[in-house]
Formats: sequence, structure tokens, C-alpha cells
Amino acid sequence: MTRRLHQWMPKLWKVGAIASGTAVISTAVVALPSPPFTVSASLPELPDGAIANLEAARQGLLRSSRAIYTFAVNSYDYKYSLKDYDDKSEEYFQARSEVHKRAAERLLKLCQANRGFYVKAGQFVGSMKNVPQEFVTVLSVLQDKAQPWPYHAIQKVIEGEFGQSIGDIFAEFDEEPIAAASLAQVHRAQLKGGEEVAVKVQYPHLQQQFEIDIRTMYTLSKAISMLFPDYQFEWIVVEFEKGVSRELDFKQEGKNAEQTSKNFASKDHVKIPEIKWDLTSRRVLTMEFMHGFKITDTERLKKAGIDPLQVAEVLVEVFAEMVFCHGYVHGDPHPGNIFVHPRDQVKGKRNFDLVLLDHGLYRELDEGFRNDFCRLWKALILLDSNEMEELGDRLGAGHFYKYLPIIFTGRPLNSKSGLGRGMSLSERNQLKEEVRHFTMGDVSQFMEGLPRDFLTVLRTDGLLRSITSKLGATPRMRLIINAKYAVLGLAQQHRGDPGRGTQGWKAHTKAVYDYANLRLRLEMFELSYKFGLLYGSLLKQLRSIVNRTVGRFLKIEART
Repeated sequence: MTRRLHQWMPKLWKVGAIASGTAVISTAVVALPSPPFTVSASLPELPDGAIANLEAARQGLLRSSRAIYTFAVNSYDYKYSLKDYDDKSEEYFQARSEVHKRAAERLLKLCQANRGFYVKAGQFVGSMKNVPQEFVTVLSVLQDKAQPWPYHAIQKVIEGEFGQSIGDIFAEFDEEPIAAASLAQVHRAQLKGGEEVAVKVQYPHLQQQFEIDIRTMYTLSKAISMLFPDYQFEWIVVEFEKGVSRELDFKQEGKNAEQTSKNFASKDHVKIPEIKWDLTSRRVLTMEFMHGFKITDTERLKKAGIDPLQVAEVLVEVFAEMVFCHGYVHGDPHPGNIFVHPRDQVKGKRNFDLVLLDHGLYRELDEGFRNDFCRLWKALILLDSNEMEELGDRLGAGHFYKYLPIIFTGRPLNSKSGLGRGMSLSERNQLKEEVRHFTMGDVSQFMEGLPRDFLTVLRTDGLLRSITSKLGATPRMRLIINAKYAVLGLAQQHRGDPGRGTQGWKAHTKAVYDYANLRLRLEMFELSYKFGLLYGSLLKQLRSIVNRTVGRFLKIEART
């Protein structure tokens, strides 16, 4: 034990210095009268002056202290608990899984205690496909409804933004929120003209709190890289900061909603709430009230006569068009942000509309990435290893490119199974053996090398897969739709609506031909796969018949 402490002392001194610096920064950010940060400089004056600053400093120090404590305990747990195991032994893998779970549970407690941005960060980590499964499982509970703020605090934010009382702005305003998330909550209201609206209100002093929390996260990420040189996760904090900074500006969210509405203008089954700009600011967003229920509420879907499989199909189509054709992607498609609204009149085969909410987190994909990602999906479907290796290198996956088919399609590069049928037992065992030897350093290296656009589509794909599985959809359906839109996106002359009118008849004709060719090749592959299964089954039965016949013959011979 003494030897271990001696080995740890230099690093512990560094961590202690970092932790102290974090606490000082956290206090200074809120205690100084003129903070040197651009975001905080735009904040309105806090009530009660110095008293509010002292309270904010106390809260900042408390939140940072919890984070530092969690970081320290988790670091020691990883270092000490795994130190005496052979990193290739079964005992090591079991111990590592247990440490992952303990670390994830501590992070969950931290997020629940600090709320706000920590919950958002926990959701971000929990939705990533390349972190250990223990973290995904434990942190998934953070997707549930958050605890709302009291009405008087929300009232102050609204009245502070518009300089009027709520009674002067709205004819009616429900004090009980209809939804609450990590950064804001939504209330139902009625305008003076009688129109029903939804009012999204940011929690008080959130932007100032963001300055404290993000600096704590930056500091701790540097400490992690210092203690564990293979673990380079500072880029996660950078991406998280960029994403949350955009989400804190509700005017930008309104612009995202309007752009998405334009992108789907020709799709009457996709609904985006209209923004009421005269009652929208950086911290308050007023929009058309959209009726419906959560997309994963299968009981209400069936009660309304809506087929969950059709809902899953429309959902995948909408997001596939976003990724492969528009290059403008909703980055947070969890069930609370997607509603289903039954239609009074059925048009075509669909008797419902898909309502997209919460447009705060979007990413506009680079045009080169969009084109390469379309090509990658075509190669994934056809298991074209040469094309996949080239694109994997272009997209930053490096030698990890061989795992891209598993991530997106659920089958390895050399798979003999049909599309959407998953892996055979031997393939699954082989993959399990390879993955169990991955270290967090491998995960860090893989994810750090990927373009940030790639991380966005990875996260979106994971969230959509979770929803479609709850709706009972097959993996094959999701894969075929993505393949279709990848071909459409690849044939486009420019990003946008993949329809004939905006892309030209030549591009449209080429896309139809390429997709038909792709489907034909897939069907031929499936047919050969089924013939292989049938041949194997017949061969097995024939062997069984021969063995039984030979057995009977030998028994007869033995009697005679």
C-alpha cells in the first residue's frame, strides 16, 4: 500500500493542484463583479446583488467539489482495482466490467445531484455507441423526465425577457409545466388572440452556471489524460460545449425549426411547430402547440388504429433524408422529442403525422462528408471491403474500419448472413473475443479520429435504433431505407429535397436505377443465402437418414 502511494504521489499532487484551481475558477467566475467571459457578460443583473453572487459562488463550489470527488474516486478505482490482474485474463475482464459499472453509478449520482448541464452531459455519454455498455445502461435513466422548477422562477425569466407581466403577454398561462428537461421546461399558454401555444423557458441563471460547469469538465478531462495517458477525452468536452452553447440560444433553435420545416415542405406528414418570433428571445421560445403522444407509446398507437411498424418506417425515412440528402440533422431524436398525431382524414397508407420537437441541437454536415457517408452506406450494404477500407480511411476510422459494418448493420465485414439477420453464433463469439480486448484507449483513439459529423450521425443512429426496436421494427427495414436514401443522396446534384423537382430528372432517374440495381443485388444475395440454408438443412437431413439406415443395417448384421 505504501509503495502504491509513493507511485501515485506525483500524480496526486498534480490532480490536487488541478482540483484546487477548478474550485478557485468556479468561485471566481461568479464572485467577481465583472466576469471576463463573453457568455456571462450578456446576462441580466442577478437580484439582490452581492448576496446572489455569494450564493452562486457557493453553489458553483459545491457542484465542482462533487465532480472532483467523483473523478478522484473513479480514478483510484480504475487504477487500484485492476492493477493486480493480467489484462488478458478472464478475471481482468470481469473486474473491469464491475469497475465500469461502479464508475457509471457514481457518474449517475453526480448528474442527479448537480442537475442541469451534468444531466445533459450524462445523456450525451449514455447515447454514444462506443463507450462501455455499463455506462450506456446505467446513464440511460437520465433520459426520463427531469424535475421542474417552481412557477415563480419561470415567471421571472419570462417577465425579465419581455419587460411585461405574464398577464399582459398571454391570455392564459398554465403554471404546471407539461414537460421538463435538463435545461428548460415547457408550459401551455394562450395568446391574446386565442391561439394555443407552447412556451419553452430556460432555467434561471443557466448560462452563468454553464461557465462554471464547463470549466470544471475541461479541467477534469485534462486530469484524466494526465493520469491515464491513453485516455484522451478532452474532445468530448469541446463537442459538448459547442452543442450546449447552441442549445442555450432559443433564437437559434427557432431558426433550426424553420429550416427543417422548409426541408420537409413537400412532406405533409412531417410537422414542425411554427415559431412565434414576437414572443421569442434567447431564453424564451414560443411556438405553435402541437398535439400528439410519445412515439414509443405503443398502446396509444394501437388504440388510435396506427400501425407501430408504419410509424417506425416513417421515422427512419425522415432521418435518413436528413442525413443523406439534406445534410442538416436533428441531433437529439429521443422519444420525448418525437410525437405521433392521428389524422382525421387518411391520406395514402398513413393515418398519422410525425411531429418533430426540440430543435436546439442540430448539425449541418460538410458536403464532402455527406457524399462519403452515402458511399459508405452503399458499401456497407454490399459488404464491399475495398470501398469500405478506402472510405473508412477518408472518414478517420483508420484500421477500425472493419468494425463499421457491425456498428451500422450488425454484421461483420466477412459475414455470410443475410442483411438484417445479425451475426451467426461463430461470428458473435469471434467479435466478443476481439472487443473484450479493447481498452478505453482504443475507444478514445477510434472516436477522436472520427470527424465530428460522423459522431453526430453515430449518436443519431443509436437513438433511432432504440426507438424502432421498441416499435417492433426489424433491423432489415431500417437498413433498406438507409440504403435507399444513401443512393438518392449520392445521385443528388446538390443537398436538399431528393425529389425530381429540385434535383433534375437525370439525377432522379440515375438514383432510381442505382437503387433498383442495389435492391436486385440484395435480393440475389438473400436468395443465395436462403439456398445455402436450404442446402445445409437438406444435407443435414440426408446425413441423418444415412446414419439411421447404416445403424439399422449394422444391428441386423449383428443379430445374424
